[in-house]
Amino acid sequence: MTRRTDAHPDLVHPDVQAPFFSTWRVGTPERQRRTVEAIARTWERRPWPADDLRSYHVYTGHDGSTLLHHSQWASEQAYEAFVRTHRQDRVDEIDTAVPGIERLGLGRYRHYRSGTRRDGAVPVTGCIVIVDVEFEGPDPERQRAWVDAVFEALESEPEPRPGGISAHFHLSTDGTRVLNYAEWESAQAHIDALSAPGDGIGSATAQWERVQNWPGLKSSSVNRYDHALGLVPG
Repeated sequence: MTRRTDAHPDLVHPDVQAPFFSTWRVGTPERQRRTVEAIARTWERRPWPADDLRSYHVYTGHDGSTLLHHSQWASEQAYEAFVRTHRQDRVDEIDTAVPGIERLGLGRYRHYRSGTRRDGAVPVTGCIVIVDVEFEGPDPERQRAWVDAVFEALESEPEPRPGGISAHFHLSTDGTRVLNYAEWESAQAHIDALSAPGDGIGSATAQWERVQNWPGLKSSSVNRYDHALGLVPG
């Protein structure tokens, strides 16, 4: 049985050894809504496909065009088995309901480090911010070192921006990317943080300058999302 949940995923769940992220481009806010509805119908009318799938979540992009997908697997082998036996019929039904979906690729990751705000507050997450960083060529040591440098910059931050709740850093298994799944109180809090003096979220410190000018850093993107659908085993 498959059931719907409003709860956000647990990004540090110890049983999740293979977190995956992917993006679909659907074109318009109306098609975003229709696609989310089609995903929900398709999954809820079928049994939960695998014991090793912990949860599946879908997010609507604030660009009005994209959907972010996050699935939490116990292993990559479990995902591969799902692809062989259960994925295609779901894809076909969704594509029949909303033709023309562009699937932009699947990213395979491992969780590396997480940080949360230290004031003891537990605010409601109002916006998900995905920071996707790409490096020139595979280098797992560089991935980890860059994330560690981000934490050093955060810890030395003289003027922390209000509204941030948590940051969950994931390393791509091919050694080329880092994905930060960040929780914010609201989209406006994140927008205000980006528009504050300095380059991006961080202040104009030596630690942040080091992060932003890391050797081999190729590109980075920042996108905001709303949690639209959560599916878990019933």
